[in-house]
Amino acid sequence: MAEQIKIAIKDLNFFYGSRQAIYELNLDIRANQILSVFGPANSGITTTLRTMNRLCDLNSLARTEGEILLDGASIFTPGVNVTELRRKIGMVFDVPTPLPISIFNNIAYGPRLSGTKSKKEIEETVEEALRLAVLWDEVKDRLKTPAASLSGGQQQRLCIARVLALKPEVILLDRPCSGLDPISTAKIEESLVQLKEHFTIVIAPHNVQQAGRISDRAAFMLMGKLIEEGLKNEFFSNPKDQRTSDYISGRFG
Repeated sequence: MAEQIKIAIKDLNFFYGSRQAIYELNLDIRANQILSVFGPANSGITTTLRTMNRLCDLNSLARTEGEILLDGASIFTPGVNVTELRRKIGMVFDVPTPLPISIFNNIAYGPRLSGTKSKKEIEETVEEALRLAVLWDEVKDRLKTPAASLSGGQQQRLCIARVLALKPEVILLDRPCSGLDPISTAKIEESLVQLKEHFTIVIAPHNVQQAGRISDRAAFMLMGKLIEEGLKNEFFSNPKDQRTSDYISGRFG
């Protein structure tokens, strides 16, 4: 069975004012897989993620050339509902940012804002999102307590659950484990591997080892250019480009 291309990036160039951050990027993102995109600082990875749900629009100096297609339709077409796009393509950032309200209301906030009024439906959505984020068993008896009372790893899984409550199709994660201990990192990785059954996932991993553990495919970027992309096993065991090999083996970066 042919793999479905969920997002196709075609000849993408991205500029912050006169500075170019992404050069002629072509990348297919397959449905229900985890794609890890990694590289050293200033490789354009965060910009690539933010461009996929048009968060870069918030920067007045930002300018894009090329196309990004979601299920074959351009996300840059005039008249595209950007709010709806960001619901379909949710993003989780490196520093968890729970709202200063209860655990339950953190998850319920998005569905309520989207117009869900049924108490039963909201309760079911909150439970489902927390289960998918592998957090339900840890918080089910204290849903009314402040989200700030959670540990860092729990807060990050709460932020993942908050995105899941909006029933996205794609989840973008920008170094979601960068400040977490190994146990919290392992729990997030466990949840991501389960989540790909329901969602398409693109992650800027914490490190190369994380990419090797959870990815179906991997991509290496350097100075805003895609150097190489491929199936995980081939990518890590036999990279085609010397720069990829050097980075994976720790010779630079």
